[in-house]
Amino acid sequence: MCHRLLAAVLFVLCAFCAGGRVAAADAMSFDAAAIQADIDVLQQAYETLHPGLYRYNTAESMRGHFAVLRAALHGRRSLAEVYLALSEFAAKVRCGHTYANFYNQPKAIQAALFEGRNRVPFEFRWLDGRMWVTRDLSGRRLLARGSEILSINGVATSDILAQLLPIARADGSNDAKRVAQLEVQGVDRYEAFDIFLPLYFPQIQAEQQLRLRTPGGAVKRVTVQALSDAQRQAARRLKGDDETGGFALEIARDTAVLRMPSWVFYESKWDWKGFIQRSFDTIARKRIQVLVIDLRGNEGGIDAGDALLQHLIDSPVQLFDPPRLVRYRAVPDALAPLLHTWDKSFKNWGDDAQPYDAHFFRLRDEPQASTPRRIEPALPRFRGRVFVLVGATNSSATFQFAQQVQKAGLATLVGQTTGGNQRGINGGAFFFLRLPNTQVEMDLPLIARFPVGDPPDAGIEPDIRVVPTPQDIAAGTDTEMAAVREALRRPAQ
Repeated sequence: MCHRLLAAVLFVLCAFCAGGRVAAADAMSFDAAAIQADIDVLQQAYETLHPGLYRYNTAESMRGHFAVLRAALHGRRSLAEVYLALSEFAAKVRCGHTYANFYNQPKAIQAALFEGRNRVPFEFRWLDGRMWVTRDLSGRRLLARGSEILSINGVATSDILAQLLPIARADGSNDAKRVAQLEVQGVDRYEAFDIFLPLYFPQIQAEQQLRLRTPGGAVKRVTVQALSDAQRQAARRLKGDDETGGFALEIARDTAVLRMPSWVFYESKWDWKGFIQRSFDTIARKRIQVLVIDLRGNEGGIDAGDALLQHLIDSPVQLFDPPRLVRYRAVPDALAPLLHTWDKSFKNWGDDAQPYDAHFFRLRDEPQASTPRRIEPALPRFRGRVFVLVGATNSSATFQFAQQVQKAGLATLVGQTTGGNQRGINGGAFFFLRLPNTQVEMDLPLIARFPVGDPPDAGIEPDIRVVPTPQDIAAGTDTEMAAVREALRRPAQ
């Protein structure tokens, strides 16, 4: 706790030399009464409405987490301190959909905290707790792919990971998802690493001294200039205005690769279903024998997996989903004005929410036990071999799709353990809770799906486990695709 408060103080002192917008965060500060009143609102909302609050915590442990939050914000605090403390608290819920969502913050908070000139000028992955460069963005060819970053401004990268890991969002004990959340791969508009690094380590700002080991083994020091938020966005692989979510169909000989880096189409008018249909039409016309569905880096979104499943089955299938559970029938009147969402029915389920047990209501379209969801087949039917590339980022709809095709024997999963959790996840509907005094937004998922029995507190294990090495990164080897090619040399089981 002391480290975090010291970091917040240093953050303000470094703001002016960073050349960014952090000075605005210093101007935003709040007295103790205002902050504690916001925590009152947060506690009432989460204890009343959050379906997963006690999935990985007891009621007693959650009260302890709220007490720690109150103690951390017991006096006048800056915006940076408030945002960090709230983010640390949300991570303790251990729900991948519960956090102070970067995208839902007011523009003033985004400008103050998220848009400084403090981005590391490279993309990277964590392997065994070590930081490996996957793309040099310095503009000076200083950081060869496959270099290991040992320290940044004197801070060991292992210490950086250890400090940031507890604030990363994930379901249950799935730490692989937390590590993946702290990589920079040029996909998201806001990267968690970019947001939290300068908040915890304010000495890492516009000029960055890197100690690194080259792919050849030489250890050296280089000085680089941090990227601005605008430069980071210009370098993104998946642009913010790409309404297709990066969907692409690539065909080489008898293999088709359907790349799907995002399933977030909530407000998009793009016909993603039409793209999937046209892709399978093309695959059938070209008589493709191998289909690779690349979900790497795809956290989830809409249920695009259902449209894929339709082309992989001969007859209707029933997917047995756990019942949809909610904690309330109607939100308290005092909370209603602070809860924003896209569907007003979420504020009052009415008779659609029926008593389930001592803690939950079930939505009326679900029977008492698990219920089948019927997926109808669609033409053309693909009858070749199917591989799905997965990893720790897959944690919502993509987690569910991976689980479904593996259980049904429809595809071979290749990659690393998924995100998400076999003990169930929260999502489906959300409130966006705007705290009245600080104006910080906190995501609040509303629907839980908890499988019966005692499933493991873990993601889904792939059928073919592939872990890239630093040598793979340096050589630019696509290890998952290499594993697919190796599997094709062997006869199908």
